[in-house]
Amino acid sequence: MEKFYQAFADLDAERMLEWYHDDVTFEDPAFGVLRGEEAKNMWRMLCQTQQGKDFKVVSSNIEYTPEAGKAHWEAYYVFSKTGRKVHNVINATFKFKDGKIINHVDRFSLYRWSKQAMGLKGFLVGWTAFFRKKLNTQTRFLLSEFQKKQASKS
Repeated sequence: MEKFYQAFADLDAERMLEWYHDDVTFEDPAFGVLRGEEAKNMWRMLCQTQQGKDFKVVSSNIEYTPEAGKAHWEAYYVFSKTGRKVHNVINATFKFKDGKIINHVDRFSLYRWSKQAMGLKGFLVGWTAFFRKKLNTQTRFLLSEFQKKQASKS
């Protein structure tokens, strides 16, 4: 897990994904549930879009057994859509299979994130189910477009 987060801090998605099982399931408030290649491509997209930008990841409180683990991590970046600075505080849980991450859940306050990323709009609607659904739709669309571009390169 330390190596996973160090690779993330280095924006090295391929090194991160060495630790993901092919049947991985990922979940967070922004993307919802992603499985397999879709989950891997989400990390590829995030790392690619942050290259050369003011981005920082700090991980701590990493604990694990052969079956499961947990970590606290914080991301500092500028939300590209609004140009606003974000400091996202995340608690992650992991389950392992065959020595790799099979289940990864990131939990964070979507309302706290929305206030930072969206300003007044986030303050007013960031707590609603409507906002979460709209954000999930937008992030899924971005991921879909990224995957199409990756497929056309192959």
